[in-house]
Amino acid sequence: MPEDSLVLRGGTFSWLFPRRSALVAALLAPLLMLLVALAVMASSTGMSPRDTLSGLLGTGDPGTVMIVRDFRLPRVFVGIMVGAALGIAGCLTQTLAGNRLATPDLIGVNEGATAAVVATAAGSSTGMIGDWWLGPLGAVAAAVLVVLCAGGAGSAGYRVLVVGIGVSTFIGAVGDLIMSRENDNTAGGVFLWAVGSLNGRDWHVGTPLLIVLLLLLPLALAVGHRLQLLRFDDDTAACLGVDLRRLRAAALALAVALAG
Repeated sequence: MPEDSLVLRGGTFSWLFPRRSALVAALLAPLLMLLVALAVMASSTGMSPRDTLSGLLGTGDPGTVMIVRDFRLPRVFVGIMVGAALGIAGCLTQTLAGNRLATPDLIGVNEGATAAVVATAAGSSTGMIGDWWLGPLGAVAAAVLVVLCAGGAGSAGYRVLVVGIGVSTFIGAVGDLIMSRENDNTAGGVFLWAVGSLNGRDWHVGTPLLIVLLLLLPLALAVGHRLQLLRFDDDTAACLGVDLRRLRAAALALAVALAG
């Protein structure tokens, strides 16, 4: 076992963790808990730590319990889940491309989702944003277009990245053109949707996010562990028994699913 790694064993299962990563995670965990507590307490009216704790435990007055449990805590929870999903997707994309500047939005995920919503709003007689699933559907469609233009899902990461920049720029320009022809209300609603907002997010949004993240996280960890072999050249990785095309396709699919 490398000296700079920790090993997790369970029966026939074992997993290596870099010591530095484990140390950073151990330091960030209490910091995250502190930030969650501050976010739940923060408001225009202010709430004392005692009131916040009583609201979390359900022992305070009904108004405090409702504010903490039904309004503030779900928004913080959704923010953490979305941040975790985007962070994992970013790690996969960076490792796949071999570039620390690579992010999921460079493969057209964000632009595809926004273009789908803009097109739906433009085609609606009321100018309202359509069903929520149109965003992820547009993200998947954009990612598929990038993969096809790059020569397949198993193409080298840098090729997917370069093609993705061009495709995402084109899709973003089309979306901006459509939105520029809409009225202020429609354009403002689409812009707010594209930027993202935690306003009004409750447990009906947070629970599905948690389920999806719990399903995709083990797959991302398994794929990410194999992606470390891409630090070598393709011939060396292939000699080590890695199916490069299948591995790259799986990493790209997971990144799109997590970011979309």
